[in-house]
Amino acid sequence: MLTKREATLCLSCNSAVKGRADKKFCNDYCRNEYNNGLKSDTTNLVRNINNALGKNRRVLETVITTNQETGKTNAEKLLAKGFQFKYYTHTYTNKKGDVYYFCYDMGYLSLENDWFLIVKRKEENS
Repeated sequence: MLTKREATLCLSCNSAVKGRADKKFCNDYCRNEYNNGLKSDTTNLVRNINNALGKNRRVLETVITTNQETGKTNAEKLLAKGFQFKYYTHTYTNKKGDVYYFCYDMGYLSLENDWFLIVKRKEENS
């Protein structure tokens, strides 16, 4: 015997859903809107951090000219260009115990009197 099933409501707009019994959304727009809404807080946080990391990398890149491997600058110049010291992707500690902070492949080492040594990580051949 066939039974009449209750109308399912769209999880996004609450309109009636037609079609398969397990269908949750009335159309692709509602499905995308619902799923994007679930991820928006996390996505915005990650997007903002990635933007800050990218900007930090670009700022470090401006210190090194094309024919140099390293460069030096001070904190004031980095901050003036929008550098944010709290954002970095990873650290590297050398044998002497010096800690380099990296934004992807561009890094910096804190020196005396708010000066920084800027380095670019060398490509590793695999």
